[in-house]
Amino acid sequence: MRSLAPEEAELWARVTATIRPLSRQPTKTEPEQPPQPEPKPARQPGAAAAARRPVPPPVRPRPGTTLDGSWDRKLQSGTVEPDRILDLHGHNLADAWSAIDTALERSISAGDRVLLLITGHARPEGPPVQRGRIRAAVHDWLAVSRHAPRIAAVRAAHGRHGGGGSLYIILRRR
Repeated sequence: MRSLAPEEAELWARVTATIRPLSRQPTKTEPEQPPQPEPKPARQPGAAAAARRPVPPPVRPRPGTTLDGSWDRKLQSGTVEPDRILDLHGHNLADAWSAIDTALERSISAGDRVLLLITGHARPEGPPVQRGRIRAAVHDWLAVSRHAPRIAAVRAAHGRHGGGGSLYIILRRR
């Protein structure tokens, strides 16, 4: 981050003087110190061209964002057919975790790309602690799973595959 030039600092001071705080509580005002110029390091030959080149930040894909647009379009339109389906209706939390782990292991060893995970819709009539516990835990389970490096993305399923009660787990190619 670079420091402001004297004329930029003056302009910034004028802008900040016009700002009103959103809260009604008084703000503490500290005496403004003039910016101290930073000593410039001595440049080495050839460093001028390198200094002008911006350095891009490292690209770190967020979990679940590693699919390209064509995959997302296929998933949203429901044209992708799952290679394997796992229905978790009737499972408790421990059984569901074991079933997910086993299904992922089998899908990976078989070379499957799309696993349809049916968790079921959350029902509004029951207490939130009792209903939808598997659905609420699935993303955390997948993130810490031993198979997490093999999972490319997790997406909501299309209506014809269960909609809000199902998820697509997209596996990476070998």
